[in-house]
Amino acid sequence: MNSQHSMEQYLATLNEPQRQAVEHIEGPLMVIAGAGSGKTRVLTLRIARLMELGVEPFQILALTFTNKAAGEMRERIERIVGTEARSLWMGTFHSVFAKILRIEGERLGYSRDFTIYDTDDSHSLIRSIVKELNLDDKLYRPAYVHGRISLLKNSLISYREYLSNPIFLAEDEAAQRPHMGTIYKMYQERCFKANAMDFDDLLFNTNILFRDHLDVLNKYQHRFQFIMVDEFQDTNLAQYWIIRKLANVHRNIGVVGDDAQSIYAFRGADIRNILNFQKDYSEAVVVRLEQNYRSTQVIVEAANEVIAHNQHQLPKRVWTSNPRGELIKVIEAWSDNEEARLVVDDLQEQKFKKQLSNKEIAILYRTNAQSRAFEEALRRAGIKYRIIGGISFYQRKEIKDILAYLRLALNPNDEEAFKRIVNFPKRGLGDVTVDKVLIVARTEGLGLWGALKQANRYLKGNTLSVLEEFTVMMEAFRLMIQERDAYEVATEVVRRSGLLKEYYEDKSVEGIVRYENIQEFLNGVQAFVQDPNREDKSLSAFLQEVALLTSADEADDDQEAVSLMTVHGAKGLEFRQVYVAGMEEELFPSYISSATLEDLEEERRLFYVAMTRAKERLTLSFARKRYIYGKLMERTPSRFLQEISPIYLDWRGTSPYNSRAYREESDTGLADAIRQYKQNQSAIKSATYRPPADFQPSDIHLVVEGARVEHKKFGYGTVLSLEGSGDEKKAVIDFEEVGQKTLLLKFAKLRVHTNK
Repeated sequence: MNSQHSMEQYLATLNEPQRQAVEHIEGPLMVIAGAGSGKTRVLTLRIARLMELGVEPFQILALTFTNKAAGEMRERIERIVGTEARSLWMGTFHSVFAKILRIEGERLGYSRDFTIYDTDDSHSLIRSIVKELNLDDKLYRPAYVHGRISLLKNSLISYREYLSNPIFLAEDEAAQRPHMGTIYKMYQERCFKANAMDFDDLLFNTNILFRDHLDVLNKYQHRFQFIMVDEFQDTNLAQYWIIRKLANVHRNIGVVGDDAQSIYAFRGADIRNILNFQKDYSEAVVVRLEQNYRSTQVIVEAANEVIAHNQHQLPKRVWTSNPRGELIKVIEAWSDNEEARLVVDDLQEQKFKKQLSNKEIAILYRTNAQSRAFEEALRRAGIKYRIIGGISFYQRKEIKDILAYLRLALNPNDEEAFKRIVNFPKRGLGDVTVDKVLIVARTEGLGLWGALKQANRYLKGNTLSVLEEFTVMMEAFRLMIQERDAYEVATEVVRRSGLLKEYYEDKSVEGIVRYENIQEFLNGVQAFVQDPNREDKSLSAFLQEVALLTSADEADDDQEAVSLMTVHGAKGLEFRQVYVAGMEEELFPSYISSATLEDLEEERRLFYVAMTRAKERLTLSFARKRYIYGKLMERTPSRFLQEISPIYLDWRGTSPYNSRAYREESDTGLADAIRQYKQNQSAIKSATYRPPADFQPSDIHLVVEGARVEHKKFGYGTVLSLEGSGDEKKAVIDFEEVGQKTLLLKFAKLRVHTNK
């Protein structure tokens, strides 16, 4: 796109708030983007417009949460402004700051070829440390320890600060884990000696780099004149501090997010970043994208009702001009297995009735364990499905074996890679030999590669010759990296290491699959090298891309299959039909996450995300009994079902086990519960509302559909519909505090607010 006229054509397709966000240039900007409100379009056009106005692409930093989102945005921008979009600094937080650390990491003592440890590497290292310290591996489980270290780094707490903080140490004593700080310290020291960083280090070390090297910070502050952050509600403290530091010079920071979709507190995401943005940037322009283009009115209004129960949120009212659509179906089942069968029966019926393809349907659940019953029901029905967020291609054993060889060739001090492949395929090297190498590396300060090169000092006989042979082979791979591209190196490594032969000779079903996966891996490396848009075709660039892949990046959108995934995994996706299973107390909301108001509000946001994935039809299901730890337990319907007004629900007893009497009792029981809930809410909340002193009712002719109104008793609400005329004219109003009320306008005394 080369003319101003064509940009005007793009701008003409936007609604007013979208256009306001795109046309904002100088100063801080916060875009509060409701579900399905076209935020990607806004981000894309804003960046394209900045480039049209003469901002160089390398002066724009755009941060996303998946490589896939970054790739799609870059493609869209390229279609508008041309190939110069390839020079944008655009990607995930981890990929962009890994790139900066490759350039500047020597300031912190890392070489440019540092390894990025994945979760398995981190767990393996922690396991080794716990063993060395002779600690109980049940108390110090790798996943627990790693999770704790991760949250500390995301909160920018170093092991030195941790060990000098009496509160942390007292908490560890109370939890009977007094050595947590020591493990954290050893973990960081080992990573550093291995020239390795884990995911969290990419952010933690960037903060240290900018804190301790002001010339480096200054360089990037002046380079990035405009900073844009997608999914801002999911940022943690480490991410926010990096952004704030970088934006300090130009203050052209644009953030896009939806506090109602903040669902990653367990990963360290801090909703306060978006809630407090205006405190940090008092001059910020705030734009609300409230029109939902994705879902039907029923889905949007029901989701609004649910999220309105959260106290901590930014004010907005999502609406849609889409058709009203079907009611939200509720499936009530006798057991969890029956729930799966009824859902799949309904799914088949809908497929036939609406000519739906499998990929237009998703089944969402709160925990991965719920997938089993749905997998069985789908298999019995002969419906193809895929589990998103299951084992990733790059987490398979054979792929991790190849990656370990490539990592060690690139970074010869990578201890985790060395431990994984020094005796695979088998070379007759035992744990004793491996431990001896690692002890020499650490105690004599030689590093792993130094210890391998001097093995003749402390080993002898066959063990020495086998290890020297391994070292010579790795040295050959290392030299090859300097002259050849990633595909040539990978092909040679797979062949000379013996991996290809190992899996080719294994004729079991698993062996054949593994051999095919290795071929597929090499195809992937070749595609990487042959990509015309990629300047850097080195092994280092390839390994970094693989290390930073997320499960969302690997999902194949074109696969003709029903998607099964947790609600967390569904973030950012949309489907024509969505089933949300397990709508029961202690499951959704989770019993772990209902202890505090903050946790419960996060669960409610998670349910809001689940509801707003659906475009045309939403179905909620629950079981009266469910197997938990091998026992069939009674279940109670989720409180979230009661937070949706009955006018949006198609509540039918669908279980053949339900006798008519049981069903009637159940239906009236839930209806009573809903009525009681609404009355309680009304009593509590209307009692707390106090109208302002200047309250004056508006002319009833101003009360129209969609208007925002204020009532002296019920507070603020939105007019859903009007019926009747003259003295009999009534309004159905959805009040934020007390739910829906039908009021006779003659007596309602409503004040109409024209500005939202």
